[in-house]
Amino acid sequence: MRQPSVTARRVAAASVGLVLAAGAAACGPKDNDAKGAGGDSTPHKGGTLTVLNSEAQTDFDPARLYTSGGGNVPSLVFRTLTTRNRENGAAGAKVVPDLATDTGRPSKDATVWTYTLKKGLKYEDGTPITSADIKYGIERSFAAELSGGAPYLRDWLVGAADYQGPYKDKKGLSAIETPDSRTIVFHLDKPEGEFPYLATQTQFTPVPKSKDTGTKYEEHPVSSGPYKVVKNENDGEHLLLERNTYWSAATDAERKAYPDKVDVRSGLDSSVINQRLSASQGADATAVTTDTNLGPAELAKVTGDKELAARVGTGHFGYTNYIAFNPAVKPFNDVRVRQAISYAVDRSSVINAAGGSALAESATTFLPNQKSFGYTPYDLFPAGGTGNAAKAKELLAQAGYKNGLSITLTHSNAKDFETSPEIATAIQDALKKTGITVRLQGLEDNDYRDKIHSVKTEPGFFLAHWGADWPSGGPFLAPIFDGRQIVKDGANFNNGLLNDKSVNDEIDAINKLTDLDAAAKRWGALDKKIGEQALTVPLFHPVYKRLVGSDIKNVVISDWTGVLDISQVSVK
Repeated sequence: MRQPSVTARRVAAASVGLVLAAGAAACGPKDNDAKGAGGDSTPHKGGTLTVLNSEAQTDFDPARLYTSGGGNVPSLVFRTLTTRNRENGAAGAKVVPDLATDTGRPSKDATVWTYTLKKGLKYEDGTPITSADIKYGIERSFAAELSGGAPYLRDWLVGAADYQGPYKDKKGLSAIETPDSRTIVFHLDKPEGEFPYLATQTQFTPVPKSKDTGTKYEEHPVSSGPYKVVKNENDGEHLLLERNTYWSAATDAERKAYPDKVDVRSGLDSSVINQRLSASQGADATAVTTDTNLGPAELAKVTGDKELAARVGTGHFGYTNYIAFNPAVKPFNDVRVRQAISYAVDRSSVINAAGGSALAESATTFLPNQKSFGYTPYDLFPAGGTGNAAKAKELLAQAGYKNGLSITLTHSNAKDFETSPEIATAIQDALKKTGITVRLQGLEDNDYRDKIHSVKTEPGFFLAHWGADWPSGGPFLAPIFDGRQIVKDGANFNNGLLNDKSVNDEIDAINKLTDLDAAAKRWGALDKKIGEQALTVPLFHPVYKRLVGSDIKNVVISDWTGVLDISQVSVK
């Protein structure tokens, strides 16, 4: 199971959304009708939803997108076999059918998954959607010129490792069978109980072979969802979506599709986006953002305005910021040194550096603090709010560093409040109290990523973060701690170079489970077991504060992505 680049993961994390009520963890079902400036909170069809973003929606091709749960704007155009449940809170962390009649029927050992398509599915031109179209859509995602999407299928499907896509290999993937127009069967190399989660990725979008234009397909992909692309300027900087008249709500229980149009405008400065949402003049009154948060200074200003505060919400995404150790580098080869640093960390100062408690929640577990991940509370090296310098000094003395030691902390210079200088300085100050002198090595973001994700150059002590491909412990723990995923000549994410057979075996055992609740409990237990080795120091889970326009209604956010779900929003 290989993972996306840090850039892809950061984009996923940046797409977290909001809950309408300020400070609320999630809206309850009765709070779905978000009140705008008018007195009528009932959602109605019509109008134009404007999306104001910083980053462009590039590579708008289902083969090339790396999304969680099908993405936000992409899921308006691309339907998949399964999708995320479009409900508030924990209920939204469940996978549900989309094009398929159910979430998949596994064989006894979860190596074969079978899906049946719903009846009456159509593209934007009225032609029927078939299982062969889904097979072809997956196959084209293997083409080198259409790379960028989730890589799991190359690893999971039988005989797919060297497949080059349909442009070079006309035979296709024998691991995917389509015995009839509504049935599709997947044959996997090993048991994968979480295959229904993977089937939410846009690579499972149907693509009619006769309409495939290769790298130009992104300009006008054929819609299977409630909206179709009528304009795509500057590689997703301006996207205009209008209704797909052949989409039927009778086949789609998840997307509400209230607005007539969705106008996505990107390339905007974050401060400009927040100013426009704050003022809510003209079209901006019916605007949202899917990638821009309020910073500490902006949040302080907004909090003091009752009307604006009512339009600020809190979003959570399965994401952890942490300190990573490379045990191959001295003195981090000594577990007592790693434990000492774990005790010494002052999480209060780290959280302040991240923007304060409104924007960051303290973390002592690697898994995010959500049930779907299998979150099991533990604090193996209790440092309290301000660090435990006495315990840290005791462990350092046992390790032979009675008089302290000097180490280097590598971080990014990007102003992201995650792996940036502010966080590094807070750690530097805390460790100084224990006799540890920390030299800060700040690198430009690209250099930082290259350095920490290469086995050859990985430093011994650095800042890192990890986000979820879907809300489960599997894609959170396996890439970081499965020894078989150590990549020696490419992008490596197993920073601790852990290759523990008992950990690897437990990952395999959990992957066999199709009972996702039972699997979650096992992931939580494994998280604690791995945590005992002190290969990371969890620091905090980010919290996202967002503004919405004054006339936005029917805001829904789930614990899957923490994203304001565009498919639910009404502007009238």
